Amino acid sequence: MSQKTNCEFCSHYAYDDEYDCYYCQINLDEDEMERFMRQSVESCHYFQLYDEYKIVEKQN
Repeated sequence: MSQKTNCEFCSHYAYDDEYDCYYCQINLDEDEMERFMRQSVESCHYFQLYDEYKIVEKQN
């Protein structure tokens, strides 16, 4: 059973100060982007949970 992902929790979801919006840092090809925009993909296979605690552990 696949789980729907939420871009807001993905480590590839970043904020662009110049355009004042969020975007995905993964370069999707044309077919992947079309499926994503149509929301026909149940879960993104590029999704990586953004976990601040793991980042802090690596810094220590």
